[in-house]
Amino acid sequence: MVFSSLTFLCVFMPLVYLLHLILPDIRAKNGLLIAASLIFYAYGEPVYVLLMIFSVFINYLAALAMSAGRLKKFCLSFIIIVNLGILCVFKYTGFLIGLINNLLKTGIHDPEIALPIGISFFTFQAMSYVIDVYKGKVEVQKNFFKVFLYISFFPQLIAGPIVKYHDIAYAIDHRVLNLDDTVRGLRRFIFGLSKKILIANTMALAADHIFSADRLQIGMPTAWIGAIAYMLQIYYDFSGYSDMAIGLGIMFGFRFKENFDYPYISGTIREFWRRWHISLSSWFKEYVYIPLGGNRKGRARTVLNKMIVFFLTGLWHGANWTFVVWGLYHGTFLLLEEYIPAIRKIPRALGHLYVCIVVCVGFVIFRADSLAQGLFMIKNMFLFQPVTASVSSLALQQMTPWFILMSIIAIVGAGCIQSAIEKDRISRHGYLLNTVSLILLCLCIIQLSGNSYNPFIYFRF
Repeated sequence: MVFSSLTFLCVFMPLVYLLHLILPDIRAKNGLLIAASLIFYAYGEPVYVLLMIFSVFINYLAALAMSAGRLKKFCLSFIIIVNLGILCVFKYTGFLIGLINNLLKTGIHDPEIALPIGISFFTFQAMSYVIDVYKGKVEVQKNFFKVFLYISFFPQLIAGPIVKYHDIAYAIDHRVLNLDDTVRGLRRFIFGLSKKILIANTMALAADHIFSADRLQIGMPTAWIGAIAYMLQIYYDFSGYSDMAIGLGIMFGFRFKENFDYPYISGTIREFWRRWHISLSSWFKEYVYIPLGGNRKGRARTVLNKMIVFFLTGLWHGANWTFVVWGLYHGTFLLLEEYIPAIRKIPRALGHLYVCIVVCVGFVIFRADSLAQGLFMIKNMFLFQPVTASVSSLALQQMTPWFILMSIIAIVGAGCIQSAIEKDRISRHGYLLNTVSLILLCLCIIQLSGNSYNPFIYFRF
């Protein structure tokens, strides 16, 4: 089940919220949220819900064992191997078999294991808990069901943000609900839903048409339309889902940290990564980069550590060389900025243009089905060729009035306009915001009712 579905909007969310509201005590509310989270996950993964339960259970046991002081390092090493092993089996088996077959000219059969929804997110969340227990950053939770609620809580289960246990430990037992939070959370949810349904889906339609088109139809204008459409799609798709998760968390009394901070206004790639998918960037920094030595062991080791992090960041997104190259591509630009001071000193306006171009080109690689297709699209973005009838036809097909309108709104909205709403700088106009939210919700429901096209990029990451 996804947030941007009529089943969730019209049945699941209102029913769970009302039951959560009327239940008398916090234990009953927590029990409801656990049951709701299991139903939410099992709706799309009736078998793999058992895998998710197993993942929670073994991480819970490992944390208990470490808290008892028994073979702490062994327990930590063991549980990390188990977590990464599960992730590798379900996410990277086909990729690794293909790599072995290509290198050794073997014919090993690919079992084509289906990828469990959200496995990368709940695995990383579980690992953060046991590592923090090992380091003494959080006290071990002896109640299995509280650990289970932390990892399986449906707003952040499928696509994050990746939440640290200490960020919601207090709320699990002591959260308080009020009308203002409900309104604020619901409003945040609707804004995220609108970003997904109205903007991201519109951009996705154009990007899909262009990336799946015949190569003879791809020229400079078409390539740029496809690249920009996907750049806007992935931001509004993922940040919209994060907004919905944060809004739902507020409605149920939880506070999740922001996952996106308007990354497209950045002036450097380093700044971009401080603003893009913040929970994942923070996870890799805290649990990979710093343990590797960070920047404390000389320049050469620092370069290696950063490239390892970006290699893993790319690989985390999927079992395809396009993701790996995308990660290393960003890591390269980050290092160039760090060791070539002139890049950091360019005017802010030029820096912003530089970031937009670098990020846009990177997302072409990310979106492409293969490196060959990605390089072909990038070549056509920068190589002027005579515009043929087929090229102009494909480009013009995408430029519908609705696409143009959504593109303008998307570009303007990528700035800090929404932050004024989110931070209640114009809270005195709350009635107006609530009216706008209601209109947007109606538009989203109309769109979902009349259109089955509703892709979600991070649904199976």
